Amino acid sequence: MKKRTKTADAIYYTFVILFGFVMLYPILWMVASSLKPQTEIFGNAASLWPGEFMWENYAKGWEGFGRTGFDVYFSNSIFITTLSVIGAILSSSIVAYGFARLQFRFKKILFACLLGTVMLPVQITLIPQYIMFHNIGWVNTFYPLIVPAFLGGTPFFIFLLIQFIRGIPRELDEAAIIDGCSTFGIFWRIILPLIKPALVTVAIFAFMWAWDDFLAPLIYLNSADIQTVSLGLRNFMDAEGGTSWGPLLAMSTLSLLPQFIIFLFFQKHLVEGIATTGLK
Repeated sequence: MKKRTKTADAIYYTFVILFGFVMLYPILWMVASSLKPQTEIFGNAASLWPGEFMWENYAKGWEGFGRTGFDVYFSNSIFITTLSVIGAILSSSIVAYGFARLQFRFKKILFACLLGTVMLPVQITLIPQYIMFHNIGWVNTFYPLIVPAFLGGTPFFIFLLIQFIRGIPRELDEAAIIDGCSTFGIFWRIILPLIKPALVTVAIFAFMWAWDDFLAPLIYLNSADIQTVSLGLRNFMDAEGGTSWGPLLAMSTLSLLPQFIIFLFFQKHLVEGIATTGLK
């Protein structure tokens, strides 16, 4: 029996390792190709070991284009992403608290509208939003990428936080009311500290979506000095009428580092936040 169990475990772990390697292979190929010469990237595409290490790809990629280096793109992305994460956490948590704990007119109708917006494609609202931002003079500024995060919250994040807040006993709210706590005080002192795992989950998703966003910066940011990393990577495909694959893959590798670091340090909270939102 023990021999059969060990054989099954060996088969299972072998399959998991092979499947994990298949999933990681594109990332490993990108990292390896970022150190290859231009002719070797596709000439020996399957190899994960460069025949010649071209560290110049990173130096050339970091220089950027014209007077705009990749340090500017990274600074812009960090600024936009940080404020977007803060806005998503604040606005989504407040709205979620209102739906989960407060009683008001048309609550069910508004919640149904909220669920409907989760299934609404972003392309439907793109043109009306652009017209609105153009009329108020926000095109070619950071405002269209930051301000919406502070207004009303993100439907997916709100729904996730509602499920988490509903799992918190209402007796805690009643005890706080007896002690003289206001409605906002209950949210700030009781609910907000208890939903920390869900807030970390929201922060990670908001960071990933804002950092990887390509469409919104492409639509609203025109000047090179305010563009993000995603637009900076696209510029490599227009350089000298061709594609500078070495610098492109080098900067793509660097652009993934913040996401890997965030996920590495907050993986525990991410899993906990996703798992506990479904518990009653």
